[in-house]
Parts: sequence; C-alpha cells; structure tokens
Amino acid sequence: MKKQIIAAAVAATMTSVAIADISITGSTKVNYTTKDFDNNTSSNAISTEHDLKFTGKNGDTTVVISMEANDADASDAGTSMDIEDVYLTSKVGDISVKVGDWDNGNNFLRGSSRTNNMLEASTSFGPVGVTYSSGAGSLTDKLTVKTEVSGVGLKYVTQQEDNEVVVSTNVAGVGITYHLDNNQAADTDKSSLELTGKVGDFGVSFVTIDTDSGAKADGDMWSGDFEGTTSGGYKYQNGADIDAIMLSTSVAGNTVKFIHTSVDADASVDGTRDADNNKIVVTRPLASGATFELVYTSQDVTGSTSETQDTLDLELAVKF
Repeated sequence: MKKQIIAAAVAATMTSVAIADISITGSTKVNYTTKDFDNNTSSNAISTEHDLKFTGKNGDTTVVISMEANDADASDAGTSMDIEDVYLTSKVGDISVKVGDWDNGNNFLRGSSRTNNMLEASTSFGPVGVTYSSGAGSLTDKLTVKTEVSGVGLKYVTQQEDNEVVVSTNVAGVGITYHLDNNQAADTDKSSLELTGKVGDFGVSFVTIDTDSGAKADGDMWSGDFEGTTSGGYKYQNGADIDAIMLSTSVAGNTVKFIHTSVDADASVDGTRDADNNKIVVTRPLASGATFELVYTSQDVTGSTSETQDTLDLELAVKF
C-alpha cells in the first residue's frame, strides 16, 4: 500500500512538471575576425556570444527573462551571464500591460536602449491602437498612436514635446517607409526613407538618411552598424547623410547580399570626413544545424589611412 501511495505521489509530481508552460530558447555564435588597415597595421580576434531566453506562461500572462554572455571584450572573459530583459506581459480587461526591463530595438535613426522599471499599457479603439509608456530615470511619459488608412500604416509618437512620425505602405510591389524624428531642440531633426522590392531574382533595398547638424543617426540596421561606432566607415557623426543600397539573392543554396553604404559628412561639423563602405555577406545553413556566414567589408575613409580598412568576419552560429 505504501509503495502505491509513493508511486501516486511521484506520478502527480511528474504530471505537474509536464503541464508547466515553460520554454528555453537561445543561440550561440563564434566569430573569427581579421582586420587589415591602410597604415600597415592588422588585428585578429576570436569572440563568442551566448544568449538564453526563459519564457513562462500562465493563461494570458507571460514572464520573460533573457541572459547574455559576451567575451568579445577581453575584460568580460570568464564573467557569468548578465541578465538583460526581464518583463511581464498580461491583460487587465481590454488593456494589455507590460512591466519590467526591456530593449526598445533599433531603427535607421537611433540605436537600441534598455530602460529599467518600465510600464507600458496598450489598447485599441476600433482601428486605432494606443500605447502609453512610462519608466524610471530620465525617461518621460510617451504616447504612441497607430492605425492604418487605405493600406497606409501610420504611427505617431510624442514624448516631452519631441515627435516621431512613421508612414509605411506598398505601391506596385515596392515597400515604402518614411520615418521623421522631429525634436524640440534646434538642429536635431533626422529622417529616413526606405524602399524595398524585387527586380527579377534580386531583392533590392534602398535607404536615405538625413540628419541636422546637431543630430546623428546611430542605428544598427542592414545599412551598417553605426550604434556606438566611433571610428571607421560606420562612424556616427552629427550632420552626416547616409545612402545605402542592398542587393540580395540565392546562389547554390547560399544567401548572398551586397551592401554599399555612403556616408557624407557635414563639412561644418566633421570637415571632409566622408566614407564609402562595401560589404559582401554569404550565409549558408549547414547539415549540422549550425549556420556559417562570411562577411567581407571594405571601408574607405577620406583622408584617414588609420581608419581605412578591410575586414573578414567568419561566423558559426546556432539557434536552439
């Protein structure tokens, strides 16, 4: 009888574990990078990055915890994983709420940032979605309104008298997205216009980014990683205007992309420091479940041999 009671208790415990809605996903990538500068210096480095994401659900409530370990910087070697995003999403009647710490992502005009103790509440009134955000630190209240009118997506964001407008649509197979960041401070406005489409077997994307003399575009997008970049062809600069075009296709099971990015400096801010960047990206899934990627980048910075460089980056990545 005792054995039967113990067996029943064990079975009940196993059942509770089996029905728990918890998932773990993640990724790891290893990079070998070699750089060759015009001033005859060169460098080689191996780096790894590991990410884990824990997701727990109970009905309409979800908790997410994201962790990351990155040893690209020698000072980080051997450190434990850092906790990044930690947030809860749920519903209170018709209002969706999100509370915690999370990254707001990238766009062409700005890099990502993470804010702690954020509160986001969103709902809809017919075709109009409304989101209110507030958080700790220097963040002020933000209101976002989104809707769609005759196939045109409209988004308006207001925060401390600064305003953003995003308009997106598709015309004859061409995707068009215009983003305006209109700020109260003088000479700090910036905007981007992206076009996407197909020409034969090629995907084609084009973006033009315009910044005032007191503003910089420091996003990390397909046009280049300008986020926090202080040298080289992707250096973020006040007043710089950026044009980029990407061609992508498939060749023998490989995804191949060519990206040209031109950075035109504002002469009144950064002299004649222009830059031309050409990048080739070849990506191939492997039978092992991993993905191999080769990235070759040539950066030509006007008048600066110490920043003009060729970079080869070989990456092995896996998601699970």
